[in-house]
Amino acid sequence: MSQFPAEVRIVEVGPRDGLQNERSPIATADKIALIDRLSETGLRTVEATSFVSPKWVPQLADAAEVYAGIARRPGVAYPVLVPNEQGYERARAAGVEEIAVFTAASEAFARRNINASIDESLRRFAPVLERAAGDGVRVRGYVSTVLGCPYQGAVAVADVVRVARRLHALGCYEISLGDTIGVGTPIKAREMLRAVAGEVPMAALAVHFHDTYGQALANLLACLEEGVAVVDAAVAGTGGCPYARGASGNVATEDVVYMLHGLGVRTGVDLDALAGTGRWLAALLGRETGSRVGRATAPAPAPDPAEADAG
Repeated sequence: MSQFPAEVRIVEVGPRDGLQNERSPIATADKIALIDRLSETGLRTVEATSFVSPKWVPQLADAAEVYAGIARRPGVAYPVLVPNEQGYERARAAGVEEIAVFTAASEAFARRNINASIDESLRRFAPVLERAAGDGVRVRGYVSTVLGCPYQGAVAVADVVRVARRLHALGCYEISLGDTIGVGTPIKAREMLRAVAGEVPMAALAVHFHDTYGQALANLLACLEEGVAVVDAAVAGTGGCPYARGASGNVATEDVVYMLHGLGVRTGVDLDALAGTGRWLAALLGRETGSRVGRATAPAPAPDPAEADAG
């Protein structure tokens, strides 16, 4: 029988990765309320926002206001995404204590998405990580397109390994391996993770799956069997890559927690509270939750008094 980690830490990316591509503006107060609700579910890491240029991501232009407004709970980390030194300075001015930096395993995606080559992006991060080390700020690294790219198609596993190894060497305490367009399948996910774990300790790796082709939970299970113990997910299955046709968002945190609990893996998360938060967020966004668990556990609608009277 396969052995799974006794405990998995979930990195909730809904407030950042989940909301950044929403077209309709979301009120700052609602973003703060989302983060506070997530903090109360038992999650230990809630990625709060991104200090990128408002021209790039208008939805997150209120990053400083959001970060200032959340009720930070003891034992919960609130990392933010930063693209460069300017973003780092803005984040630090807001009191941020943990950041994340991002690049890609695909050269084509890096140039189209962050307007730099992979090597240029890594050189751009070097002074950020140096400053973070001096400031006592923890840094997480994201590697996108680890199982496929919308521009070049297949991505060589050797490229994923190279980028992950360099981010770890630069000082990232954890490397999140992202299937940005959700094209991966379990065998490919397992092989990719094994290859990276040959160069970067498994304890420093996380997986980040999108569910475009409905493979996210299967991919996650394959990686859990390899020993990964950190999983990125977004409440209500929000988010998704704008470059992937039919992309349906990140794997839903509720669905991940349900599966993990069914495997006997501890998460520390209150699933009912999490599912309720997902339904609350979906209602705010004007659509049904993207979590199957959220839909399955939704309270039955109250009977219509008019129909009862008519009967």
